[in-house]
Amino acid sequence: MGQSLITVNQKFTFCSDGSQRNCVVDGDTIRFAGVRIRVADIDTPEIHEYKCEQELERGLRAKSRLLELLNEGPFTVVFNGGDDEDQYGRKLRRLMRDRLSLGEFLIDEGLARRYAGGRRSWCL
Repeated sequence: MGQSLITVNQKFTFCSDGSQRNCVVDGDTIRFAGVRIRVADIDTPEIHEYKCEQELERGLRAKSRLLELLNEGPFTVVFNGGDDEDQYGRKLRRLMRDRLSLGEFLIDEGLARRYAGGRRSWCL
């Protein structure tokens, strides 16, 4: 299966319940058109099952920054092949603008790391 692209030019909010169609769940999960999407190329700190206060604080900053990035203008949801979904049923996609991954911005700002499978601690 080849690459698929969807261009998005919608305003996003923070998710507060299951009825929102375009919202940010956390630093690496969004809902677009009601579909849960896991940003495939990054891992961000947890905000629900966090292990320490530093993880929660950084996770909340990652969530806020992802919302800002999504609302800065049109971006593309990209499926490059491979696994379509993760173990939680979220679609695995990259979010791109001008051929740059939005996840890379979070990595560069210290709010995410490249996803390498499994869970690693964000606590000092």
